Amino acid sequence: MNRRLSTLCLLVIPVGYAAFLAWQEWGFRTSLASPLPFTATVPTPPSRAPLDTTAVATVLGLATETTMMPSAEPLTLHASFVLDTGLSRALLADAQGSRVYQVGDQLPGGSVLRRVEVNQAVLWNKGREEVLTLQTSAERFLRQLDSSPNPQTPASSTRFLRPLSGQSE
Repeated sequence: MNRRLSTLCLLVIPVGYAAFLAWQEWGFRTSLASPLPFTATVPTPPSRAPLDTTAVATVLGLATETTMMPSAEPLTLHASFVLDTGLSRALLADAQGSRVYQVGDQLPGGSVLRRVEVNQAVLWNKGREEVLTLQTSAERFLRQLDSSPNPQTPASSTRFLRPLSGQSE
């Protein structure tokens, strides 16, 4: 009897599990055949106005056809240091003194140093580009020497050209 019970259990467990799996498969297939309870509606995006090409060009740093306005900042460009690596600097002076600024630095008046070129610095102030031009002084820093027609030769001393009369070392 014990043997029959164990054989019956060995048969009932796999058959019961197979019936459970068949019931699960039947439920899954009937859920696939039934229509979805709701329909998804895709909202249409609002129509966009075309982009302002001058604003895009300004943001990307491209040159526009218009000339830049001179800066209203109380700053003076004394020198510009333009490097190939892109980290250009400008020597700007205001009422407190002179200071070297790097591209991207905030200036005392609230504007930002955007570009440094050889003879000008471009600032970004209140949504537009402004330019500071290099201030050149009337007098030259390096002066050219006058060349005279008869250059004077310095008198050479013959003291070092005479042979020594003593013993040589």
